[in-house]
Amino acid sequence: MSKIRIGIVGYGNLGRGVEAAIGQNADMELVAVFTRRDPATVAIKSPNVPVYLVDDAPKYKEQIDVMILCGGSAKDLPEQVPHFAQWFNTIDSYDTHANIPAFFDAVDAVAQKSDKVSIISVGWDPGLFSLNRLLGETVLPQGYTYTFWGDGLSQGHSDALRRIEGVKNAVQYTLPIKEAVNRVRNGENPDLTTREKHARECYVVLAEGADAVAIEKEIKEMPNYFADYDTTVNFINEAEFKENHQGMPHGGFVIRSGQSGDADKQIMEFSLTLESNPMFTSSVLVAYARAAYKLQAKGDKGAKTVFDIPYGLLSPKSPADLRKELL
Repeated sequence: MSKIRIGIVGYGNLGRGVEAAIGQNADMELVAVFTRRDPATVAIKSPNVPVYLVDDAPKYKEQIDVMILCGGSAKDLPEQVPHFAQWFNTIDSYDTHANIPAFFDAVDAVAQKSDKVSIISVGWDPGLFSLNRLLGETVLPQGYTYTFWGDGLSQGHSDALRRIEGVKNAVQYTLPIKEAVNRVRNGENPDLTTREKHARECYVVLAEGADAVAIEKEIKEMPNYFADYDTTVNFINEAEFKENHQGMPHGGFVIRSGQSGDADKQIMEFSLTLESNPMFTSSVLVAYARAAYKLQAKGDKGAKTVFDIPYGLLSPKSPADLRKELL
């Protein structure tokens, strides 16, 4: 049986994760990696798989069934996904929640014309968490939905720290407030502020001669990142940073607290504990690549979200096997 032929655009943490995930799926094979860098400088782990310039990707449209786009949401994906949807079925992890409707429309306009399937905003949030928010609201229409993130390293907030003058290196961890989580799990249905739901823990290595007091003040007052949270700033040395803060753990949980009948309290919860955020996200992307391939083979086209994909399409197993083994 022929394998699903996968291409990767971008070979950072997410691209390397997709490469590893493909290796765990016997019905898939990695055909090529596309990069903006000099291909000769990009060493991938898969033997005999070529690396090409990203601009040359359209030349390989007949050799690739699904292209997985591993760029960033701020600048890469809004341009890349509509571009590549001209020639390929695509999967991306676009995660700017407020802009997803406009992003969907832009991708759909291209994918409808090219007869391709583009599943957007795939990952764990948006993605798996989105599905569980939907499930909670439909099963318990009378209730409240809460999403907590962490304990985990926030790449965007860590980058904001590193851009401060006088900061040599830094990371930031998002921490759910245990008291708030417990109140939700107890079915109290509290009305929680941003500060009451999450805290932020920063670990900062200062450049020589930097003013620690001024930098801590700048961090805690930074709008849109730290000002609305209880933020702790820990100054550490370079050796401690390298020893303890090189991983990318993350996770979180979605809780639906509601009632059925007249007064029966019901709690639904979905949680993740991730040692590596990009590695897990990559595994989700690869599963949805299989679904995109199956949909296009049936004649479907256009942009999709996780809400549009039956779970059975994510699996390499036949419908009969799924009914027998998992139902």
